[in-house]
Amino acid sequence: MVYEFRCYTLKPGKMPEYLKAAETIGRPARGQNFGENHGYWTAEFGALNQIWHLWKYESLDERTRLRGELAKHKPWTEGYVPVIRPLIERQDLRIMNAVVDIKPSDGTTGNVYELRIYRTQMGGAQAYGKDFKEVQEAREKYSPIWGAWTGEVPEPNEWIHLWRYKNLQERFEARAAAMKDPAWQAYLAKGPAKLAAMHSTLLLPTNYSPLK
Repeated sequence: MVYEFRCYTLKPGKMPEYLKAAETIGRPARGQNFGENHGYWTAEFGALNQIWHLWKYESLDERTRLRGELAKHKPWTEGYVPVIRPLIERQDLRIMNAVVDIKPSDGTTGNVYELRIYRTQMGGAQAYGKDFKEVQEAREKYSPIWGAWTGEVPEPNEWIHLWRYKNLQERFEARAAAMKDPAWQAYLAKGPAKLAAMHSTLLLPTNYSPLK
């Protein structure tokens, strides 16, 4: 099982046009037939004018096969791609291996998601994954993790984790409470030696995101 996080940076002012096209053309055309979509978000803090979307495939070979089929799907290639291509300034993607598999939607709405990406020293991502699994139960007393991965391509030294909160206040309170937990403190103490850079982005679900 592999996951793909795609990030599209849009030209300024083009977000409404892109969201409308994705909701009315792109998502109906693609559905869940060419990879399983788990989430579709806009970035609120951090870099702006960004769309983030998360996909799951059975394997890299299956991803290649399904994207090949998608390239022959006329509602996609002729109906959607020509509409959004002029709106996009840049595309970035990450192929990732799951450490904590993505949680499906539980039907709640109005949530916010925090995507944290840590670039580590060589070998640090795998160490982060091992350390986190050992402390996951203690950390989830305060807020649930919604998925966690190590990077495969293009950056093999990334530790990527996605958290869900009802709102920003819940995030602040959960993180403050976790910081007092001895198990979490011990986990955090292992981090600095493995880290090169840290990045956090607040993501808001779109109308058509499976995770809301």
